[in-house]
Formats: sequence, C-alpha cells, structure tokens
Amino acid sequence: MAAPRGLGALLLLLLLLLLLLLLLASGEERHTEKPRNVCLEHNYEDSYDTLNLGDRAECFTKCGWSESGPCDVGNLQRYWLNYEAHLVEKSGSETVDMPFVKALIRNFRADTEEDLLFSLQPAQIPRQVTKDEDKPPDRVRLPKSLFGALPGNGSVVRLAVTVLDIGPGNIFKGPRLSQDDGSRVLNNHLVGLSVGHTPVTRLAEPLEIAFSHQRLSPNMTVTCVFWDATKGPTGDWSSKGCSTEPGAKGTVCRCDHLTFFALLLRPVLDQATAKALKHISWAGCGVSMVFLAFTIGLYVALSSKVSDATCGARGAVMHYFLLCVFTWMGLEAFHLYLLVIKVFNTYFGHYFLKLSLVGWGLPALIVVGAGSANSYGLYAIRDLENRTSLELCWFRDGTAVHALYVTVHGYFFSTFLFSAVVLALVAWKIFTLSSATAGKERGQNRKGVLTVLGLSSLVGATWGLAVLTPLGLSTVYAFTLLNSLQGVFIFCWFATLYFPGQSSTASSSGTGRVDRAQSTSHE
Repeated sequence: MAAPRGLGALLLLLLLLLLLLLLLASGEERHTEKPRNVCLEHNYEDSYDTLNLGDRAECFTKCGWSESGPCDVGNLQRYWLNYEAHLVEKSGSETVDMPFVKALIRNFRADTEEDLLFSLQPAQIPRQVTKDEDKPPDRVRLPKSLFGALPGNGSVVRLAVTVLDIGPGNIFKGPRLSQDDGSRVLNNHLVGLSVGHTPVTRLAEPLEIAFSHQRLSPNMTVTCVFWDATKGPTGDWSSKGCSTEPGAKGTVCRCDHLTFFALLLRPVLDQATAKALKHISWAGCGVSMVFLAFTIGLYVALSSKVSDATCGARGAVMHYFLLCVFTWMGLEAFHLYLLVIKVFNTYFGHYFLKLSLVGWGLPALIVVGAGSANSYGLYAIRDLENRTSLELCWFRDGTAVHALYVTVHGYFFSTFLFSAVVLALVAWKIFTLSSATAGKERGQNRKGVLTVLGLSSLVGATWGLAVLTPLGLSTVYAFTLLNSLQGVFIFCWFATLYFPGQSSTASSSGTGRVDRAQSTSHE
C-alpha cells in the first residue's frame, strides 16, 4: 500500500507545481500588458459618467504631444459633440461643474415672450441673466423666435449651454489651425448650444455670442466660426452662416444655427501666403534688376545722336518708370494705411494682383495717352540767360510742357500728399503707443524714430525736397543725392529687418512688420 500512496503524493506535487507555473505565467502577462490608452478607444455614447469624462478630458492635453501615444481625434471630437445631446436627452441634472466643462441644462417654454440671455463668465457655470442686470462681457443671446421655430408641438424646450475647455492639444483644432503660424482658438474655449439631436439651422433671427478679449495686435484678425463635422475626414472650422463684429474690448458673433462655436485668432498673413509672397518678391526684384540693367545699357548706347522717334521712345520709357516709382510709393502708403490705421475688415480678393495692375498698368495708360499726343521728344534745359545747358529726351518744348505739369508734377504731388498724410498718422500712432509703454519697455522712442525713418524711405518722403529746389543750389544737391540713394536706404532697411541681432533696437518694415514696434501695447 505504501507504493500507491507515494505515487499519489508525487502526482499531487506535480499538479501543484503545474498550477504554480500557470499562475506565474498569467501574472507575467498581466505585468507586461500595455497601459490603457483612452484617447484611442472607441467612445460609446452612454459613457458620460464622471470617470469617463475625466479620462477623455485628459486627451485635450495629451493629443498633440510628440511623446504621447496615438489618438483618434475624430472619435474624440464626436464624443464631445454628442455630449450636449446627452445632457439634453438623458441627463437629469441641471448643471455640470468640472474643471474642463461647465454646462447649464434648463427647460424653457416654447412660447417665451423675451429673448434669453446667458452669462459665460470664465470658470463659472453658465447662468441666465435677467433683464434688470447689465449685459456681461461674455454672453449668449438666444432670440425668442428660435424656440417657436423648433419642430414639434411641445410646449417645453430643453436647452443646454456648454463651455468646453479644449486645452492645447490638437482636438477641435482642424487643418486651419494645424500650421505653426500663431493661429489659435481664443482661450481654448468652445461655446456649445444644443436642444438635443434636433438640428437647428437657418434661423430667421441669428443668435448672438459675445467673446471678451484685450485689444489685439494689428497683425491679428478674428473670425467667428463653428465646428463643421462634415468637412474633411475629422471636421474643421467654418464661418458659413456667421458674421463677425470686432471691437476694442471684444468680438460679437451672430450665427443662424446651433452647434459648438469659437473665436479664431489668425495672423493677417498666414505662413503659406507669406512664403509665396516672399518667392514672388524675389522673382520680381530679380527681373526688375535685369531690366534696369538693360535700361542703363540702352541709355548709354543711345546717348549719342539719335533720331526723333528714338528720342521720343526714350522719353516715354523714362516717363513710364518715373510714374511707376510714384505709383508704388502711393501703393506702399495705402498698404501701410490698411496694416496700421484701418486694421480690421481689410480683406481684398486677389489683393496683390490688383496692386500690381495699378502699379504697372496705370503708368502705362498715362504714357500711352501722352505718346498719342506726340508729347515726347527733345527737351532743353536753359540757364538764366536762355542758353541751352543740357538736352535730353523727355517732353518736347512748347505745348507738351502742359502734359509734363499734369502727368509728372500733378501726379507726383497727389501721391506725395497721400503718402505724407499716411506717414504722419503712422508716426503719431507709433509715438502715442510708445509713450503708453514707456515704463514697460526701454528704448521705445528710439525704435519709433528708426521705424519712421525706415517707412519714410519706403513711401519716398525724400521726393518732397522737390518743393524746396527753388530755394537754392544746396536743396537741388540734397534732392539729387537723397533720391538717387533711395534704393540704398531701402536696402539698409531690409538688412535691418533680417539681422535683428545686430540691430536689436530697430523696428520692422511698414508693409510686413511695422506692428513689432507697437504690438507690445496691444498684448
């Protein structure tokens, strides 16, 4: 009997060892199991308890980090878009108060006789504002006509007003904010309005959302947008059906539908446009330099005795390029006006194409008109004793002098006066802002002086010395010297822009970067 009992004990021992090995293996598998990635999981519509909401909210920060795991951005966006419908249709609570989301859920009569106003104060649950209270800076106004226009015959409408903090990640950013050019959602806050899964569009009277913010720098533009889930694979921001009314202390958005809304802040020139304009400028300047060299060569080759027709052609060419200089000085001043003075609502379709047509086309029309009147030919400059001191191909003596006064003198004084007024306004704005920030940043006055000097060369302020030439020979020399060196001044200004380390006190150009000298007071 001892042998069977020993064999049974041995089998029992082997069975225990096998169970121990299985337990160790299962424990090792659990130990090597990958951590849960809620940002990649499928989000079910009924998983809106506090724990799941907190887990999904962490993705607002995690998604977009290079060291973070993969994220299903489209799925997460749908999760939060459906959250408002869940609040309206399935949630029994009237408020939601979490660090990342604040919401008010209330029932309202469909036949309400007054517009509804809600406060959206930061870090507070949205609340209804009575008619006796002052309008809060951040608010939502829903017109009474909205509730009567809803489908169905119900006497009560359940409404959810939500403020969602989307954080710094790439959720609810979309392709329009994917480039690293300074574009962003104001305060990373979305305002959601929902009556459930019932779509509300094409309202007869638009709803109104007011976003408060500090005065923006001149190179930033604001746009009222809503999240359009039908755009692209994961959705994108759209401004269809919304209007934007910017102000000094905030922006008012008016839209004809209900969804998630936000205020986009974007630079006037995005990265792609700025890069394209840079290449166009390089190509255009290169072509201009080549043709200027040809012009100089032709002038030298034809400076001897020429026929009347050749002299007229040379006069027309000289007249054309002189008018181009005056025209582009005026256009530079116009661009400065849009960039620094007007700032808002300055969008023009095909803007640079239109500038080019005016800058190169208008002088051509004037030259064609003057040429058709046979205005070009030999022009003699005489001294006080009426002796010829110099002859050049320009406007003919005699009746053509009237064309000279109109198309050169009159044209110059018109563009110069406009440029001078714009330059004075820009200088006033720069020095006004510099005095306002004198205690915050040192060297503002010097920056302002350098900025105005640089802009003066761009708008051709030195041509104003033409008015002083009758005073004596010294003003004639000054006029000739300074205007012949205008290209040198522009080059120095260009070098100052692109070597900020060597000229740290210099400001930036009027066309692209004049805001650097004054943006500190707008922040």
